[in-house]
Amino acid sequence: MNGSRIAAVGHYQPAKVLTNEDLAGMVDTSDEWIRSRVGIRTRHIAGPDEPVDELAGHAAAKALAAAGLAPGDIDLVLVATSTAVDRSPNMAARVAARLGIPSPAAMDVNVVCAGFTHALATADHAVRAGASARALVIGADKMSEVTDWSDRTTCVLVGDGAGAAVVEATDDAGIGPVLWGSVPEMGHAVRIEGTPARFAQEGQSVYRWATTQLPPIARRACERAGLAPEDLAGVVLHQANLRIIEPLAEKLGAVNAVVARDVSESGNTSAASIPLAFSKLVEQGAISTGDPVLLFGFGGNLSYAGQVVRCP
Repeated sequence: MNGSRIAAVGHYQPAKVLTNEDLAGMVDTSDEWIRSRVGIRTRHIAGPDEPVDELAGHAAAKALAAAGLAPGDIDLVLVATSTAVDRSPNMAARVAARLGIPSPAAMDVNVVCAGFTHALATADHAVRAGASARALVIGADKMSEVTDWSDRTTCVLVGDGAGAAVVEATDDAGIGPVLWGSVPEMGHAVRIEGTPARFAQEGQSVYRWATTQLPPIARRACERAGLAPEDLAGVVLHQANLRIIEPLAEKLGAVNAVVARDVSESGNTSAASIPLAFSKLVEQGAISTGDPVLLFGFGGNLSYAGQVVRCP
């Protein structure tokens, strides 16, 4: 076998929902202000007893069940996250232990908002190289834990959640070639740093970069898969902000595609945003098995990674 595919997906969000009206009681903001600037209505917030690996584990278990697989069928676990509190055991090992996966390779991938598409590419490479038969790829972040809830410019954006995909070997190329890169000299535009760690960003810089520099890069990701944007059935961009998603999707030219807008319901969940939104589209039947879908992550480190995948 010389290719890989996504066999199944799954997602999970905490039960607690924080509305714009709730936020208006915490900081100087309003539902109208938030909707008009970022397009977010609600977000899910994990409690203090819900660590990142628990969010990841729930999403991964759903993906495994959807694929009809047992934990022992997995030999590689990749978790994309930037909100792990501890350095060791890493998040992938914690998830593997939680699910009972025996002796997998277990690695974390920290590329912030572009983490899942980087991890998916890494799994694709490992499977095609014969280093893995089946991989579990997870994006999970607990952004609420690194947020200053007195800062109205950032607290209105974030949410918590996880999404997962099972990647396995196949004769066909169900995951297209990745196009990835970064602008490291502008890495300061999105930060999670300090003690305690806090999320901060230069919103206008990120907006200009995303809406002007990324459309041609996203089109090149389609070209690597041998497709034109008009051929896409779905587009799942990092769910950063509706004011970024909509112009980026329009400039991409995917006129026949369903565009994920899960940010309105879930907020910015960082590495979780793409698999979370993708899994919801699959669950809702908005895209069908075999449909070509562009997954395109961007953000922290001013990194980006995108590939066209076939819907499971």
